[in-house]
Amino acid sequence: MLRLIKAKTNKPKMKHRFALILMLMSLMLMLGACAKRPALPGTWTVGNNQPNRLSDFKGKVVVLDFYATWCEPCRAETPRLVQMQKDYGASGLQVIGLNVGGDEDRAKVPAFAKEFGIEYTLGFPDDNLVDQYLTDNQNIPQAFVFDHDGNLIKRFIGHSPKSGAELEQVVRSAVNTFPPERRR
Repeated sequence: MLRLIKAKTNKPKMKHRFALILMLMSLMLMLGACAKRPALPGTWTVGNNQPNRLSDFKGKVVVLDFYATWCEPCRAETPRLVQMQKDYGASGLQVIGLNVGGDEDRAKVPAFAKEFGIEYTLGFPDDNLVDQYLTDNQNIPQAFVFDHDGNLIKRFIGHSPKSGAELEQVVRSAVNTFPPERRR
């Protein structure tokens, strides 16, 4: 009888320890997710087949946007990206659209740019860049916002009016925290 009572009194202690361990692990995951991370390696090419990498844009806030011309959420997101480039470009923002629509989609990019009045850089990512950024989730559009030092601030997967507004808020905050004298 004594053993039964003792076993019952140890269960709450074990539950509390387990709960404490879970809370600590959750806290560590949250802190790790909030930490700024440096950009991953990889390049993309622009119209003249010149390779570009994120480090080429150090000193700017960069939005890398993975899209396809046939993707309806990508098309819905594009006007906001165009407007953000116009609104924040002089303050240090550079939007870069990276087409991941496949070989047959490449020829459609100039018409897509004309349709939406895109004035920001459009390019084609190499396989390494796509693997680094989209391996865990290949849904598009995906936008990655980097600060002026090339650290990842936030990743956006998919598009909705709410996520579009949040993207713009993150960009506005990043641009406004960067001293004007250091903007290129």
